Amino acid sequence: MELALYITYIVQCADGSYYIGITNDLGKRIRMHNGELKGGAKYTRGKRPVVLRYYESKLTHRQAAQREYELKQLQRAEKSQLCDTFTCLL
Repeated sequence: MELALYITYIVQCADGSYYIGITNDLGKRIRMHNGELKGGAKYTRGKRPVVLRYYESKLTHRQAAQREYELKQLQRAEKSQLCDTFTCLL
């Protein structure tokens, strides 16, 4: 059985807003959000370009979904602080 890896991520849109999501291919998903590939979230389509600000890996979709929920509950200032202290290594 192959282990699946899920990534919970935060992107910052051109208007300064944040979008939080889950994927199993972060590079592809960012390209989708930026319109380079078909797909992406409806929310980000009018707010391009987006920039990856934060991500973390989880072993299961359930864990990633739980973390996505937790991040979405944060106040904007808390999301900004989290993103500002994180170094993206992509």
